[in-house]
Amino acid sequence: MSMKLTKQGFHRDLVYEVRHEPTSHPVKTLLLHRLPNGVYMDQYQLADLREEMGLQVLLDSALDLEAPAHVSSAFSALVFLSPPEPLQAAVPVHGRYHKASSSGGWERVVIEPPRLLLRSEHCDTVNPGIPHRVVDAPCTVQNQTLCSWLEVHGLQVPSVSVKLPVGDSSLIIPVCAVTTLVSLLCSAFLFRAVWKHGIF
Repeated sequence: MSMKLTKQGFHRDLVYEVRHEPTSHPVKTLLLHRLPNGVYMDQYQLADLREEMGLQVLLDSALDLEAPAHVSSAFSALVFLSPPEPLQAAVPVHGRYHKASSSGGWERVVIEPPRLLLRSEHCDTVNPGIPHRVVDAPCTVQNQTLCSWLEVHGLQVPSVSVKLPVGDSSLIIPVCAVTTLVSLLCSAFLFRAVWKHGIF
């Protein structure tokens, strides 16, 4: 299993890939991913991608897309991977704005790897050499009845991170002053133009 971030800035793609040995029966794959409060997934965008591209992602709760990181909570995404091999999915993930600090700078948001869950309707035995445990999770993205899945342990998948800019709170007063001045000048210019040309 591998995981990487693509694109730049606040709007990225979290790309998952899973490879396994060929089997004589279909094996369903589910990634259970706990994501930090510094990022979010847009449930409306995911719904559109499900219709357009077949992307199968469930979120454990509705997310406030406008909330900054310091008032948001971590959340879980369930990513169902479908054939053909290799199993892949590119899921949009977005950075949240972070609370301004006295010095500004950058905030690093670390995304740990997901848990890998496997399920087959025709498999009764498991290779004893594979560290695993049985867990319950939704059967499919359409059928959220719980099914038994095999969670594979011992995978060495590195975390990824995204650096997001942090506002400089020491600049609040000069920024507000300049913004107010520019707004007043623009308003005065518009008022003068309207008065001069008699457009009411």
